[in-house]
Amino acid sequence: MGAPLIIKGLSEIAGRYDALLCDAWGVIHNGRELFAGAGDALLKFRETRGPVVIITNAPRLSSAIPPQLDRLGLPREAYDAVITSGDATVEAVKAMGDIPGFRLGPDKDDTLFNAAGAQFVPIEEAGFILCTGLFDDISETPEDYREMLSLAAARGLPMICANPDRVVKFGDRMIYCAGSLADLYEELGGETIFCGKPHKPIYDACRKALEATGRPASRMLAIGDGLQTDILGANREELDVAFVADGIFAEQSRGPTGRIDGPRLGALLGEHDVSAQYALDGLKW
Repeated sequence: MGAPLIIKGLSEIAGRYDALLCDAWGVIHNGRELFAGAGDALLKFRETRGPVVIITNAPRLSSAIPPQLDRLGLPREAYDAVITSGDATVEAVKAMGDIPGFRLGPDKDDTLFNAAGAQFVPIEEAGFILCTGLFDDISETPEDYREMLSLAAARGLPMICANPDRVVKFGDRMIYCAGSLADLYEELGGETIFCGKPHKPIYDACRKALEATGRPASRMLAIGDGLQTDILGANREELDVAFVADGIFAEQSRGPTGRIDGPRLGALLGEHDVSAQYALDGLKW
């Protein structure tokens, strides 16, 4: 695997592509504010090159994301569609039929739990687990769930993981996501069903969204910060990918100057057995 080409902005390579699949958290924003230049980059790509689909592992329905992006200040003219792992999660729950489930996740994910249409019961009575994250991602860690998940794994309950992300950077701190609980569950011998990146269903949904724009897209570029989600997913789909060092791997990929360090980033990608064609300090035009 060769080292990625380090670029200053999307304009250097935009002419090679006619569509973007862009991650949200860690690329466009940090949960509290937009990253400087990210909105302008998406607007200019969409104006000059082609459609933009925001592809996110948020455990919510896609309809919930534009209002969130509105609050952060991203204009709706910057993207054509939003595809979430929450959309795929609803389909996975429907495939369970009438089996009751156990809801594992915070109250803020009520919309997804309600949309799933399942009956939720105590874990002792459940036939599967629907996991959107920790109950309290401010004070808890996955280890707080080891005993409960050990018992569930011993009973053979499948876990539907609505967000394969392990951690995200919220402001200046890291918080655990559903993917960290899924990792623990697999370690304990449990079966997991993942509904977002890097798995194929969410990319199929993105292609359908691109077709719906009426603007042909044969040369897609994926943009992301998660090595085992965004980058691995793009690799599996044989898409070119740009790694953004504003997210969860910022410290590991930057040198003493605070800018991307090519050899350091190359080693990091190699450790995770993924590759990227390009790398940017942050999403800018």
